[in-house]
Amino acid sequence: MPRLVVRCFAISLDGFSAAPDQSQEAPFGRDGLRLMGWAFATQHFSAMFGRGGGAEGIDNDFASRADANIGASILGRRMFGPPPDVQDKAAWRGWWGDNPPYHHPVFLCSPTR
Repeated sequence: MPRLVVRCFAISLDGFSAAPDQSQEAPFGRDGLRLMGWAFATQHFSAMFGRGGGAEGIDNDFASRADANIGASILGRRMFGPPPDVQDKAAWRGWWGDNPPYHHPVFLCSPTR
């Protein structure tokens, strides 16, 4: 039987997992990297984005294990779709270009209003 496992989901002490005011210049929102800065500094995330370097240690170990044995990811629409300030939404091709960091199936969760 399949099971859902949540890994590497960052949440602030006041209960937010995303910062406000996402834009092309601020993909994670205003000050959004403060929440995930630890992850981007790791060797694992550096390799995931095709860069060298990055810190080893407990954060790197945690990030590496979080990607192990993943069958699929569920992303919110703002992790995938264009930010609100993009004028030509039909031309949007994603945040990551031709080689996204997700090398497995991805499902989009897009709540309706």
